[in-house]
Amino acid sequence: MTGLETFRTGTFLGRVQAPSSACPRVVTIRDGQVVDITSATAPTVRDICEMDDPVGYVANASGTPIGALADIMANSRAADRNADRAYLLAPIDLQAVKAAGVTFVVSLLERVIEEQAKGDPRKADALRSEILDLIGTDLSELVPGSETAAAVKQKLIEKGVWSQYLEVGIGPDAEIFTKCQPMGAVGHGADVGLHPVSHWNNPEPEVAVVVSSKGTILGATLGNDVNLRDVEGRSALLLGKAKDNNASASLGPFIRLFDDGFTLETVKTLDVALEVRGEDGFVLEGKSSMSRISRTPESLVASAIGDHHQYPDGLVLYLGTMFAPVKDRGGAGKGFTHKLGDVVTISAPTLGALENTVRLSTQCPPWTYGVSHLMRDLARDGLLG
Repeated sequence: MTGLETFRTGTFLGRVQAPSSACPRVVTIRDGQVVDITSATAPTVRDICEMDDPVGYVANASGTPIGALADIMANSRAADRNADRAYLLAPIDLQAVKAAGVTFVVSLLERVIEEQAKGDPRKADALRSEILDLIGTDLSELVPGSETAAAVKQKLIEKGVWSQYLEVGIGPDAEIFTKCQPMGAVGHGADVGLHPVSHWNNPEPEVAVVVSSKGTILGATLGNDVNLRDVEGRSALLLGKAKDNNASASLGPFIRLFDDGFTLETVKTLDVALEVRGEDGFVLEGKSSMSRISRTPESLVASAIGDHHQYPDGLVLYLGTMFAPVKDRGGAGKGFTHKLGDVVTISAPTLGALENTVRLSTQCPPWTYGVSHLMRDLARDGLLG
């Protein structure tokens, strides 16, 4: 199930922009209706996530229906959006938006290829074959940071193919980076942005977990960690430019909160499907299986938050992807890259479907509504205690 039927069971939390209010509304889903549960007790998604029992609060909070889920999701598509009707936003607000990189072996190898190709997609196909022949299956069952991983690291150094990506893929420390600032993510139906300098890029279909300020993982959503392969391939020090641009972080459509029927163990077995449909008729399909992740969600969260780093408003953490964009588009050996107008759909049976259309970041709506604007609007509506 990846359509509206997904939302018939479970406890969902999200945000909607409604014409009746300047500030985003906190919502849940009940009987096919989107219900506004914004209150002075919990004026933000962050406030609910900081409660002792978020799922209990959302399930029992009083609220007002603001429209049918099907209608609001349809109106969320940027090309068809009517601003006089409600539409979805990213389902988080004040949380930090972080991401874990190189958490799957397939993704790890693609990062090595990017680095070796120096951002040139024409070299990637030959390098992929060469590196796979060299490495073989040494990395397939490695536990990052283990003695066995350290031995493989030494062998790769001796072979002359050691990489910073292999370091974070099998070494003791996970890669955790900032994907965007709080309030900077876009939601279901929105356009996602590519920096205009990029000519080799791809979607990254991922599960993102929602984490409280205490480090508790309390739910999950879908994410597109839009990536500029040529920019990052030139230098890992350009990661910020490759990852954090206007509308380059997509999340949604809703957070599914953990309960008896949906737990972190459910997340660990999810298959995340990807579909890219281009205006040129090109279709790409892929899948990322969470069962093949090399670092557990708990260990990745522990790398992000703890005694070494606090997040008083909590965080959302993209968990990485095993999707490898190797299908040729535009000629043999050229690999995959986006074209403007691509429609990207990321879906999972228990989380629904997140759909976005690819534009240049300079063509996406500018990001003008930040934390200061939200606080002023909440105060104006009498929602801040």
